Parts: sequence; C-alpha cells; structure tokens
Amino acid sequence: MLHTRSAWLRAAAPVAVLALALTACGGNKDASSSAPTPGSGADDGKNSADAVAAADEKSPQSSEAPEPSGGVLRPGRSGTGQYKEESGKTTYEVVAQKVHVGTEAEARKVVQSPEDAKGLVAVTAYVKFTNKGPGIVKGLPKVDNGTEIYADGQRGGLLIGAPESLPGCEDPIDIDNWQVGESHIICQTYMIPEHSTSLEVHWGEEGAARPFIWKFDGAG
Repeated sequence: MLHTRSAWLRAAAPVAVLALALTACGGNKDASSSAPTPGSGADDGKNSADAVAAADEKSPQSSEAPEPSGGVLRPGRSGTGQYKEESGKTTYEVVAQKVHVGTEAEARKVVQSPEDAKGLVAVTAYVKFTNKGPGIVKGLPKVDNGTEIYADGQRGGLLIGAPESLPGCEDPIDIDNWQVGESHIICQTYMIPEHSTSLEVHWGEEGAARPFIWKFDGAG
C-alpha cells in the first residue's frame, strides 16, 4: 500500500459522511493499492507533499507541455484548465499523481453506518494544482471540488470528512493567498466497489463537457 492503514484511520474525521450513494458493490477481499504514476513508488512511510512533487519534477514526462484542453492523459501528465474561485477565474496546471486504495474494514470504521461501506473501499486521489494566474487565489480555494473518482465507468461516492491530512495531502483550509506559480497537492476521497478493475481520476469545472481523465489500475 502507499500508506499504512493506521495513518489513514488516524487522519480521518471521527465519522465521515458518504455523500453520494453507489449502485453497485464488489466482493469482500482486501483491496490493493494502485500507483502507476511517476515517482509514487512503494510506501516507506516517508511520503510528503514535497517528496511527491520532487519525484514528479524528475519524471521524464514532466518535461512535456501540459495538455491545453480536457481529455485522457497518462498518469503523471499535466493538463491546463480554468476554475472559478471566489477571487475570479483562475488557470491551473493539474496532474493526478497517484491514488491510494484502502480496505473495506477501514471504510467501515470511518462512515456513520458500517453497513454503508459493505463491499466498498475508500480511494484517495492525490492531485497537484499549480496556479498559473492571472492573480492570487484569495481565501479558501475550491479547485479540488472539480476532482472526481470513477470506478469501472461509474462515479464513486464522495466521502465528506475524509482524511485530507494523509502524508502528502494538504488541507485547503490551510491554503491562503495562493500565489501565481505556487503548487499544492490536494486530495479527494471517494468510495467505490471493492473489486473494481479500473479507476479514473477526473478533473474539470462543474458542467465541463470534456474533463481531464487519468487512468489507473483497479482496486483488485
């Protein structure tokens, strides 16, 4: 796994809320992590936002120009799009770096009703955002609201109160006056069926006709 179970549970809110219901469930075998992104590697307990960003910068893919519009991207490849913040439209360079897949047992411990997590696992997407202007993002950024996780073509259920303080994840509440050229890794967690065979991280402004899509291996 990319992170230990204890770290996931320790960082979680006392009771997370499953915001969106799923229409399908998987089996009940432990899920495995998927991390075919550059610089993700195996978990050694030392992951941090700086370490992940440094690994991304060293990747051969990082030298490629960002994709200018929505579409399917290779893991680790960045795209550029706009998002409406309180301080106005902001252009971001966006890249889904990796995902962390938990287990059903973990999921049962962080939702209000354990039955809500039957056959499901929590998946956390690590997404790096770089402010490209035209100005400072003042106040609480909302750009991470454009991140969604799909399993086998179906959107998962957003887990509100999920552990944003996992190693390598930054809490948007702590980000203020986001400067042009500055990058942050903001995570989103969704619940998906346990034995999904494919995972996709989507990002785009609400109602976007063509979001960016990064494809990863499934939950096992």
